[in-house]
This record gives sequence, structure tokens and C-alpha cells, in this order.
Amino acid sequence: MNFTTLTVNVASHIATVTLNRPDVRNAFNETVIAELTGAFRALGGMDEVRAIVLAGSGPAFCAGADLNWMKKMAGYSEDENRADALTLAQMLHTIWSCPRPVIARIHGDTYAGGVGLVAACDIAVAAEHAHFCLSEARLGLLPATISPYVIRAMGEQASRRYFITAERFDAAEALRLGFVHAVVPAEALDAKVAEIAAALVANSPHAVRESKRLVQDVAGRVIDNDLLADTADRIAKIRASAEGKEGVRSFLEKRSPSWRPG
Repeated sequence: MNFTTLTVNVASHIATVTLNRPDVRNAFNETVIAELTGAFRALGGMDEVRAIVLAGSGPAFCAGADLNWMKKMAGYSEDENRADALTLAQMLHTIWSCPRPVIARIHGDTYAGGVGLVAACDIAVAAEHAHFCLSEARLGLLPATISPYVIRAMGEQASRRYFITAERFDAAEALRLGFVHAVVPAEALDAKVAEIAAALVANSPHAVRESKRLVQDVAGRVIDNDLLADTADRIAKIRASAEGKEGVRSFLEKRSPSWRPG
């Protein structure tokens, strides 16, 4: 895969997608959006990939929208803006719905759409010095396309505050809100990300994929007979699957399952 705004590397079942526009703090434009969409679609279909790390180069994780892109959008009609915004919405959904679990490696400032990128990931790990800001209201805009993911990740009350105040908040606050899962010193960031990625790779690829889908499908649903039947159907299918049977056999035989590296 060749990209102009990203680097993509795959090793030991882990793909690393790195935003590679450090001169503009990894701000995104139409090219970044298209390349992220393409990268995650491709990686999501690769059996050898069991986890994806989303990272950024330079001092920032992602500063949101590129200024030149914003200047161009200022001249767009409403229909053109709608079409442009839909490409961003589709990119975020591609990450969120990727069959492989995605870890956000947050090493620096994360603003506006960059917060949406983190929210679309499954697991987020931040360096202690990282900061976040939903800055759209300062510009007379709103975080509409990222809102489905941010509200799920941050919660309604916190989203209400930070959407309308555009306040900057630090990694400790992001952890308190549950927006990120771990905060570590900068020098420990790669080790923590690698630890989580290794845990993902050690698990059944099919079970990880279906567990991710399970959370997305069950969250917010009413607990009724339809949901009971749905969850019973899911466990029945995975028990009868090849990996489900192998997992139980390996446990009973006190050996590593066939999917586990090494």
C-alpha cells in the first residue's frame, strides 16, 4: 500500500497506520480522509492483521482540519459541503466498523476531528502530556460528523460541556471521563501500546472480531426477548465455530491454541 499522507507497516500480525504530515500537525484534508478510508478497508480484509495501531508523526497526534482545506470549503455551496462532510463521516465509520481492533496511540495534541479519530478507535492510550480540544464552536462550527463516536466514547454530559465550551482538557481528564483507557509517561507509550496489541494478538481472531461487533450491536439496546435470542444465537454460533472448538480443546488439553503466535 502506497500513500502520500500515511505510512503503513505490518509486522507480527500488527499493522501500524501513521499520520505523516508533521509539518501541519497531521491535520487532515480530502487526501488524508481518502487514504485513511482506503488503508482501513484494506487492513480490515487482511487475515494476517489482527490489530491496528493508529499513530501520528511529529509533535501532534492530529490537529483536526487542514487550514488550506478549510479555506477551500469556505467557498463551497451547501451541497458541496454536505458531500465533503459525508466523506469524513464515512472515513470515521470505516475505522469504527473495521473488523480488526484499533488502538489509538496519542502522543500529543488532539483537536477537533482528531478527537473523532480517537473516538472511532476501540482502545485509546495517551501520553501524560497529550491534550484534547473539541474546538469547533470557536470557529462557529459544530462537531457534527464526529459526534456519534465522541458521545459514545465520552458520554453525553461530558460531550455537552466540551462541545459548547471548546475547552482544552488534558490526558488525566480524558482518563477520568473514560475517553482514553490508559495514560502513561511519554517514554512508556510504545511499550503500553505494544502490551495491549500483544494481548489482542494472543486471542482468537474470530472471537475478537465478534466481541467488537457485540459491543457495537448490544450497547443501548433494550433488554428484551429479541436481545436474549440474539445473544444466545451469537454464543451458539461461536461455540460451534472452528476457533471456538479449538479454544475449548486447547484449554482442556492444557496447550496453546493454534492461533497464538509462538
